Amino acid sequence: MKNTLFILLALLVTQFSIAQEKEPETLSELLKIYNKLSNVPYISVQELANQKTVTIILDAREINEYNVSHLKDAIYVGHDYFSLDSIQKQLPNKDAKIVVYCSLGIRSETVAEKLKTGNYTNVYNLYGGIFEWKNNDFKVFDSKETATENVHTFNEQWSKWLLKGKKIYPQEKKD
Repeated sequence: MKNTLFILLALLVTQFSIAQEKEPETLSELLKIYNKLSNVPYISVQELANQKTVTIILDAREINEYNVSHLKDAIYVGHDYFSLDSIQKQLPNKDAKIVVYCSLGIRSETVAEKLKTGNYTNVYNLYGGIFEWKNNDFKVFDSKETATENVHTFNEQWSKWLLKGKKIYPQEKKD
C-alpha cells in the first residue's frame, strides 16, 4: 500500500511538472521566460527600420548564422565568444545608439547586458530579432551583401517563430 501511494504521488508530481513546462504560445511569453532579469529596453523592428538617427547594429549570433543572413550594415560580434574589450576598441563612443539582435532576442539580451556593464548608455535589444525583422518583410543580406530570403533558424525548435523567408537549419548549406 505504501509503495502504491508513493508511485501515485510520483506520477502526480511528474504530470504536474510536465504541465508546468508548457511551451510558450507567443513571442512575448517566450522572451519573458528567457529575459527575466533584463534592464535592456526593447526596440521594435518597425522603430529600427524607421530610424532617422545613426544607429549601430550588432549581430549577436554566431558567424555561420551571420553569413546566411543579417541586417544591412550589422556588425558581427557573436555571442559565445563576445568580447567587450574588442567592442570598446571598435566603438569608443559609449553614448552611441546601439541595437543588438540575434534570432529572437535572447542571446542579444546577454550581449546588450554586457554592453551596459561596460558603460554603454544607449543600448537596445531588437524585439523578436532577425525572425521578427523578416516576418515584417524587411530585407536581410547574405555574406556577399546580397538580399536573400534565407534565414538561419539557429535550431529546429526556434524555427517555428520564423514565418517568412526560407528556413536554413544549422546542418544545411544556403543556396
